[in-house]
Amino acid sequence: MSSKAEILNRIKLNQPDLVTELPDLSLLGSEDFDTLETYKTVLKGIGGDPVEVSNYEEIITYIKVNYNLKKRVITTLPELSEIASLDWTTVDPHMLHDVELTVVKAHFGVAENSGLWVTDAILGQRVAPFIAQYLAIIVRKNDIIRTMQQAYERIGNQEYGFGTFIAGPSKTADIEQSLVLGAHGARGLIVFLLD
Repeated sequence: MSSKAEILNRIKLNQPDLVTELPDLSLLGSEDFDTLETYKTVLKGIGGDPVEVSNYEEIITYIKVNYNLKKRVITTLPELSEIASLDWTTVDPHMLHDVELTVVKAHFGVAENSGLWVTDAILGQRVAPFIAQYLAIIVRKNDIIRTMQQAYERIGNQEYGFGTFIAGPSKTADIEQSLVLGAHGARGLIVFLLD
């Protein structure tokens, strides 16, 4: 027997017990705090902007006032068809290079890090939130949960082709600690907190 085979055989014979109990994580997120206010505070701290709205008409008004609608705006939401294109989801993703604003909806948000859970089922194309100059994500206020542990419990064993948490605009800091927004994705993130 070679020394390599002998080492592998010893490792095989000395495996730890594979049945171990996971720690109880129910205490995480049990502290009392205002979930919505925490979400907004964290989002502002990482460069995003929370905007509370009551309906889609307020979202349309906000976008009309704050974005140039002569530039390309895309969405997967029929409620916003007045201001955005809905017919882009089947085009070559490379054709989305000139998108000024992408508006999508999140499944839910997480207060502790302001992350928003999105999947390919609501993105239209996976590249949509990352290729636009600006990104707007709509999430219902009652769909904001406290912690990532609760988020992972909520995701569970759901099946999806692609899913990610998005928190804040794209950012990077070089070795001199100069923060740059929009380095490799959206330059700005607006989160519409819908009643």
